[in-house]
Amino acid sequence: GYPADLRALTSLRAFLAVGVVLFHYQLQWDPALGFSPIIERSRLAVDAFFMLSGFILAHVYGPAFAAGTFSYRRFIVARLARLYPLHVTVLAGVLIMVLGATAAGVRFDADSYPPLAFFQTLFLVQAWFPTNADLNWSGPSWSLSAEWFAYLLFPAYAWLALRFRGRPWVLLGIGAVAFAAIDALYVQAFGKVLPRAEDSLGILRIAPEFLIGMALYALGHRWRWSRPVAAAAALFTTLLLLGAMQLSLDDRIIVALAAPVILTWSLLARADCEGPLAAPALVFAGEASFALYLVHMPVIVAYKGVVAELRGIDSAFRITPIELTGLFVATALIAVALNLLVEKPGRTWIRRRFESRRAEPAPTSSDESAPRGPADR
Repeated sequence: GYPADLRALTSLRAFLAVGVVLFHYQLQWDPALGFSPIIERSRLAVDAFFMLSGFILAHVYGPAFAAGTFSYRRFIVARLARLYPLHVTVLAGVLIMVLGATAAGVRFDADSYPPLAFFQTLFLVQAWFPTNADLNWSGPSWSLSAEWFAYLLFPAYAWLALRFRGRPWVLLGIGAVAFAAIDALYVQAFGKVLPRAEDSLGILRIAPEFLIGMALYALGHRWRWSRPVAAAAALFTTLLLLGAMQLSLDDRIIVALAAPVILTWSLLARADCEGPLAAPALVFAGEASFALYLVHMPVIVAYKGVVAELRGIDSAFRITPIELTGLFVATALIAVALNLLVEKPGRTWIRRRFESRRAEPAPTSSDESAPRGPADR
């Protein structure tokens, strides 16, 4: 089977998070500076995150579920501990910005910060319903809402994965068919493909992708390649994905090509050839990727708001490359601070405070927060 520590997948999270950040940055710079199709398609990193969640949770909790020792209570406490410290901190920061701007008479689009949406965001249900609203309360947290939905249904997912663990291709087929069916319905209802679902029923996006991630784990659990084969497969699938992104292929094709990347990068651990992907600095970047992903948009909004007020211009101004570089460095430093001062201590406190004291088998590895055993036990 897999080793407990899947460092290449932790590092992959860093690349995915940076891709999402660059996607939002590209929307801010002057179009005359150029356009990168790879960066534009990096918004689909969210789909890879969803598949990674299914993969890692199957890795962590699958054995306990199969042995009948899985504790749903312990699982939910761990998921809350994973999401909420950082989520609440960032949301509180946005609330302070909105209240401060209101008190100071700063002009901003108050319609994108409705009170009801604040509470939906706080309780992570904002992606559970259809909506036409453009919401700015911690924008990226819509994906946390989708994750929370999948976490609540984890026993059903785990039961299905256990039922087909000897036939991973069937499980993968179920996930693929479910994705195609939900996509067809979403296109008919909303006029856009499923990988475009965010605040409006984003839960439909994770529903099949979480299962696909679990199927990838079951498939990889049965394969063991030599070092040269594993390295070549990881390189090939990665280049294939980047090529499809550069060609601006259909969103659904790119999502499909992300699945073999996750599988082949995971198999690097089985072949003991993770190489530079296991470098401590890159692994730490992967551990801080959640904070980077969640905080980068509020930082952009805050920066543009302050600069617009100081210069007396509209906040829709274009940000220069030098400004964006400085903004990225500042955002990365904020993400590291949040990871070390909020995310990790908060996770530890919640789990100690709310987990049952009775003896239960601990997971043998980490969760999707960072595939490093001690980090989330």
